[in-house]
Amino acid sequence: MADVFIPVHALKGRGAATRLPHRFERDVRDAYDDGWGTLEDGADEPLPPLQTEVRFEDVKSVLNENDSPDIHFDRSINPYRGCEHGCIYCFARPTHSYLNLSPGLDFETKLIAKRNIAEVLRAELGRKSYRPSHVAIGTATDCYQPIERELRLTRSVIELLKETRHPFGLVTKSSAVERDLDLIAPMAAEHLAAVYVTITSLDGELARKLEPRAAAPHRRLRTVRTLAEAGVPVGVSVAPQIPFVTEDMEQVLEAAWEAGARSAFYTVIRLPWEVAPLFKQWLELHYPQRAGRIMARIHEMRGGKDYDADFGTRMTGTGLWADLIRQRFEKAAKRLGFNRERIALDLSAFRPPGAAGQGSLF
Repeated sequence: MADVFIPVHALKGRGAATRLPHRFERDVRDAYDDGWGTLEDGADEPLPPLQTEVRFEDVKSVLNENDSPDIHFDRSINPYRGCEHGCIYCFARPTHSYLNLSPGLDFETKLIAKRNIAEVLRAELGRKSYRPSHVAIGTATDCYQPIERELRLTRSVIELLKETRHPFGLVTKSSAVERDLDLIAPMAAEHLAAVYVTITSLDGELARKLEPRAAAPHRRLRTVRTLAEAGVPVGVSVAPQIPFVTEDMEQVLEAAWEAGARSAFYTVIRLPWEVAPLFKQWLELHYPQRAGRIMARIHEMRGGKDYDADFGTRMTGTGLWADLIRQRFEKAAKRLGFNRERIALDLSAFRPPGAAGQGSLF
C-alpha cells in the first residue's frame, strides 16, 4: 500500500480517517505535497467536527430475502443505510458505493433513513402469498444506532411485528434497545423475540478505536443483563475476531454468560472491497508496529488474499489460525454452557395485518 498522509486528529470519534473513493468512481483526488510544506501545515490546523447528515428515503420494499447457506435467517430488515457507530471493520461499508458515497467517512456521516419502512412492511406482511419466516433486524447496519433515538424507525417495525405476532431476532451494539423492552419483553414471553448483543472486546480503549460511537463494552454487558432479567432470550456475538487485536474472546464469553446470555457465535474479520484499504489505514495509524503481522494472519485465513467470499469459509476462514480461533470459541462456549438450547421462535402465531389505521375486533 502506498504511503498515505492522514491527519490523526481527523479520526476523533470516527472509525475511518478518509473519504476513501468508492470502486465506481472515475476520478480520484489525493492531497499533494507541492514542496512548500503546505500539506504538513494544514495537518496542524484543527478540523471542524464532522457532522452527521441524515437523508430520507422512500423505499419500495423492506424484506430482504436471504438464500446464503451460511446465514441462519430467511429474511432481514434494515431501517438504515450507513451507520454512525463507525466500526472500521464493518462489512456493510461497500454498500455506500452504490449510493455514490464513500465507504469511508460518508458511511459514518451520511446516513439514509427509510422513513416509510413501517407502511411498506405492513403491505408486504399483508399479502395473501406471504408466509412467516425467521426475520433478523439490523443485519447490515445497527438498527439502534444513535439516530434511532429520534427517528424511531426500528421501534415502528417492532410495533408492527408485535401487532401481527411475527417472530424476529435483532442484533445490536447499542444500549438503546432497552427503550423498547415494553414491546420486546412481552413478545419474548410468547417465543416471538430474541436479541443478540455484539461485544467484540472488553477492552474499552480498543473498543473506542474499533467502534468509536457504539456503547462501551461494560454498558453492553449491562444491556445483556437488563434483557435477560426481563425474560428476553439473549445471545452474544463475539464478532469479528481479529488476530493480535481482539485477544480476549474467552473473557468476553465469561462476562456475557454471567450477565445472562445463553447463546453465542463468532465470525472472523471480513475485508470485502473497500473495507480492506480502510482497515489497513486504521492499522497503520493505531498499530503500525504490528500491522504487517496482523495482515499476514488475515491472509493466512483467506488463502493469501485480503478476503475470500466463498460461502463455506467467509465467516470462519481457513487454515491453522482460523482453526485455532474456532477451537478457542468452541471450548470456551462448551465450558460455560452456551448454545445448549436453541432459541426457537414461534412461526405459528402470525396473523396478517389490517390496513394502516384499521383496528381489530379480536
